[in-house]
Amino acid sequence: MLLLRAVAGRRLPPLSLPRRGCSRFPPGGPAAGGHRGATPVLAALLGLGAVLAYGERRRRVAQAAQAPPAPQYPRYTREEVGRHRSPRDRVWVTHGTDVFDVTDFVELHPGGADKVLLAAGGALEPFWALYAVHNQPHVLELLREYKVGELSPEEAPPTPAASQDPFAGDPPRHPGLRVSSQKPFNAEPPAELLGERFLTPNELFFTRNHLPVPKVDPGSYRLRVEGPGGREVSLSLAELRSRFPKHEVTATLQCAGNRRAEMSRVRPVKGLAWDIGAISTARWGGVRLRDVLLHAGFSEEREGEWHVCFEGLDTDVGGAPYGASIPYRRAVSPTADVLLAYEMNGQELPRDHGFPLRVVVPGVVGARSVKWLRRVAVSSAESPSHWQQNDYKGFSPCVDWDTVDYKTAPAIQELPVQSAITQPRPGAAVPAGELTVKGYAWSGGGREVVRVDVSLDGGRTWQVARLAGERPVPGRAWAWALWELQAPVTAGAELEIICKAVDGSYNVQPDTVAPIWNLRGVLSNAWHRVRVTVTR
Repeated sequence: MLLLRAVAGRRLPPLSLPRRGCSRFPPGGPAAGGHRGATPVLAALLGLGAVLAYGERRRRVAQAAQAPPAPQYPRYTREEVGRHRSPRDRVWVTHGTDVFDVTDFVELHPGGADKVLLAAGGALEPFWALYAVHNQPHVLELLREYKVGELSPEEAPPTPAASQDPFAGDPPRHPGLRVSSQKPFNAEPPAELLGERFLTPNELFFTRNHLPVPKVDPGSYRLRVEGPGGREVSLSLAELRSRFPKHEVTATLQCAGNRRAEMSRVRPVKGLAWDIGAISTARWGGVRLRDVLLHAGFSEEREGEWHVCFEGLDTDVGGAPYGASIPYRRAVSPTADVLLAYEMNGQELPRDHGFPLRVVVPGVVGARSVKWLRRVAVSSAESPSHWQQNDYKGFSPCVDWDTVDYKTAPAIQELPVQSAITQPRPGAAVPAGELTVKGYAWSGGGREVVRVDVSLDGGRTWQVARLAGERPVPGRAWAWALWELQAPVTAGAELEIICKAVDGSYNVQPDTVAPIWNLRGVLSNAWHRVRVTVTR
């Protein structure tokens, strides 16, 4: 095979002669070893190489003669491409100088048909600059299957403004963050730092962005609060600070995809490969959403099912904002502590975390705590946003991308009980003697973590960890509990450390990942396992 590769490339590598006593020829064949036996072998191989090279050339010429000619694609102007903007007229897009008919792919697009239709009739480059995950070889290979033409040579390429980097204005970030994606920026703090401080420093708080970070002028900023019947209130930052009492709440935010990497080891999933760090805790300061809604004239009680929808100032190229919603009863509850926050750990909100104003919904998945808030709307329907309707939902392990129907599952709100080991790290070598194991534990809906069980032997025996901090107000345990266990370990041992948390409703984490696997890799809360070696 190596010889064939060499002659096909018209080069023969230096030939290694057989060693004495290691001949592969049968008795009576050429002598093994020595120049006398090697000469006919070399001559034979060189002669064979020439024959093979000639034969390979003839084969390639014959194949080229039989192969169909490269397709000659028709040429189109950008104006002609622009006439194909709907399934009825076919959906065409361009990339570089190529033209593609993606009509049959529209309904298959994982991000939803509406996202593809935004690019209909035009260039993909500005959209791929925004959703940089598309700019990969396998996506380009898929796109080639839909090629129907090429742009006319006289057509100019897209203007620089159309393909400029929409993320160029993003803020600087701390180099200690472990980055999952640059555009949009998503990163988590080093896991070993999570258990060291109850409040996560702003610079190391996990960052989950869906779109470019908007630049907001605080002086001209206005928050719109709207509802049925044309009711509308507009508030500046100064008015929010002066008209409403300041309220503070310590709350943990967790991404729905925290610990997704563990699910992907069972079966591939779609989403960022978060480790255990897509979770952080801060002391938030701002005004209660309840106070703002009551000020705008909305009552505490409403007949039927109502929701409060949020929109951010972060938008895609079509102008669609990030959005989410929560039930109205939670928004106006005096004990739910939902905030419109302008401070984080005693400081002005950082840009990555929602400056100048964001929602903080304690006890609920982080996706509902909309950043860069521009609009609050009371509605009889959930937010129509893609991230409320077609993402952040859980499904059975039997559901795949061919059978998933997002309309059949409720949007994630409260998250299940969770815990993870932050120290030691997987694969570590720990000294014999007393081992310290640390981690965090948290449960959604304000349910207090009442116990964390830790095993050092893969779950055969268990010990109870010590929980740090003060007991929270019942039903309002918005922040995580940090925990610690100290236990003796002997040299040479191989440890499988496991933790599992139990909340005030006696919800407990499942023991394995496979039964809770889902195609988006959300709600990953199985027992956390870390294997280490005890050194001698």
